[in-house]
Amino acid sequence: MVKITYHGHACFEVTDGTHNLIIDPFLEGNPSATKKADDVKVGWIVVTHGHGDHWGDTPTIAKNNNATVITNFELSEFAGKQGLTAHPMHIGGRADFPFGSVKLTIAHHGSTLANSDGYGGSPAGALINIGGKTIYHAGDTGLFLDMQLIGDMNDIDLALLPIGDNFTMGPVDAAKAVEFLKPKKVTPMHYDTFDIIKQDLKEFEKLLADLPAECVIMKYGSSYEL
Repeated sequence: MVKITYHGHACFEVTDGTHNLIIDPFLEGNPSATKKADDVKVGWIVVTHGHGDHWGDTPTIAKNNNATVITNFELSEFAGKQGLTAHPMHIGGRADFPFGSVKLTIAHHGSTLANSDGYGGSPAGALINIGGKTIYHAGDTGLFLDMQLIGDMNDIDLALLPIGDNFTMGPVDAAKAVEFLKPKKVTPMHYDTFDIIKQDLKEFEKLLADLPAECVIMKYGSSYEL
């Protein structure tokens, strides 16, 4: 059993009942979040890139839990300077952890450091294997053809895809990404947090109507099991 909990924007908690991790922990300042950073109990934090709405509460959560930050090399060095434990990775690399593994994929976006001062390394998506399930968190990205390779080489149980447009894929491109990735389930993310990324979820569901992937719309603070 793998349980997924959505905290709005691109932030998800994942647990297999023994191991707990959080992805892109933007809670403070996130109007959709129903949980505070001090309430998060995890052993690992996966950060896709350095923008503040993804790096977010990483320092607080890492320090409170003595958690390991899994991210690109440049952000791992940034984490180390703040006294955090980090595991450095880069695009295409895979690493094993007690919960399973993480592999970083390309993402077409930017990545300044969380303090907006300096280069935050390559933005990434993450293929996370935990509890015998494969979760693909695309990070912030536009559509790219190599999503076909990701889908061909991985049996994806759940794809977490941005649909907000403006900064990332919009609904139409995200639907094409579902065609490429061939996941069993897809959950939209990175929408409605701010006015500039407002979306109609019913329209996104319509775009997926003829695809085999099940569209799972998650309410903020809700969970479901894979």
